[in-house]
Amino acid sequence: MGLSVGQQARWWGGGFIAFIAFLWLVNDALAPFLLGAAFAYLLDPVADKLESWGMKRAWATVLISVVALIFMLLALVLLVPLIFRQVSSLIETSPQLVASLLDFLTEKFPSLLQEDSNVRQALSSFEDTLRSKGVAVANTVLSSSLAAVSSVLTIFVSLVVAFYLLLDWDRMIAVVDSWMPRQHVGVIREIGREIDQVLAGFIRGQMTVGAILGIFYAVSLAVVGLQFGVVVGLLAGALTFIPYVGSTVGGTVSIGLAIYQFWDDPVWIAVVAAIFVTGQIVEGNYLTPKLVGSSVGLHPVWLMFALYAFGSLIGFTGLLIAVPAAACIGVLGRFGIKNYRDSRLYRGPEEDTEGE
Repeated sequence: MGLSVGQQARWWGGGFIAFIAFLWLVNDALAPFLLGAAFAYLLDPVADKLESWGMKRAWATVLISVVALIFMLLALVLLVPLIFRQVSSLIETSPQLVASLLDFLTEKFPSLLQEDSNVRQALSSFEDTLRSKGVAVANTVLSSSLAAVSSVLTIFVSLVVAFYLLLDWDRMIAVVDSWMPRQHVGVIREIGREIDQVLAGFIRGQMTVGAILGIFYAVSLAVVGLQFGVVVGLLAGALTFIPYVGSTVGGTVSIGLAIYQFWDDPVWIAVVAAIFVTGQIVEGNYLTPKLVGSSVGLHPVWLMFALYAFGSLIGFTGLLIAVPAAACIGVLGRFGIKNYRDSRLYRGPEEDTEGE
């Protein structure tokens, strides 16, 4: 005898609550495993393509892992030292930057920085704090270095996890499919395919957009000669994943640095602004429509809410599962609305009007 609708709802609801509780309890240890699962999910189509060309799954997995490891090592050797130098330089020169900014504003806008003005007092207090916290800043740099080493280890563990998951991905999917209730397996498969389409389209497309924009911003700002341009450009590209945040943060910081650095030559300030305007035009009119598309069904506001909510509840692990969760909830919501609109609750009782 099958379970009633109410019993099924209780079982599924209890399973969902248990899953969330599990994530909350072990969230500190989940990051490399979630990253590994994400890598395996993103690279599974590549492995499938290599299999279709006649390569065995094991060799396809080895080839993909070797290529990924080479890219990671190149990034560590070429990119990480440059970023670390620029971040360290930014920390070391922060007191001088604030002092120079204070002198600059005093010269250009004397009425804004009178002796008793709030702006002057705030900047002076900030400068004194930076100077008096030299040891703390050094400790912060050391902590950041240790955090960087921890991040490298996390990525390494993630690659190992991704290797084993990618090797057995199709078999794992088949096993999970065998667990589904046979009465609803067709509907569950349809929902799963739609979630996969939404999730894959968004993540793969958005990662490509972020990489292209990050490289464009970093290279362009470096060519212009903007201090810390590589760090700001890569940060802007990475934050493109969050709607509107990447361009806003990157553009604001870059233009602020350009105003300070190129005040006597405003042409370069305009060039820095033009770089971000160009990036936004290309992203909005070509990259996002072509690489992400409008059919993924993840509204920017819904995505930002998911990132904020899951990040607040489960921390970094929540940020990792926010997009998949948003995709699942969005697809399930559309499925529920479709069934509601096909139900008698929405349509009302059908009246037999044939005899009237």
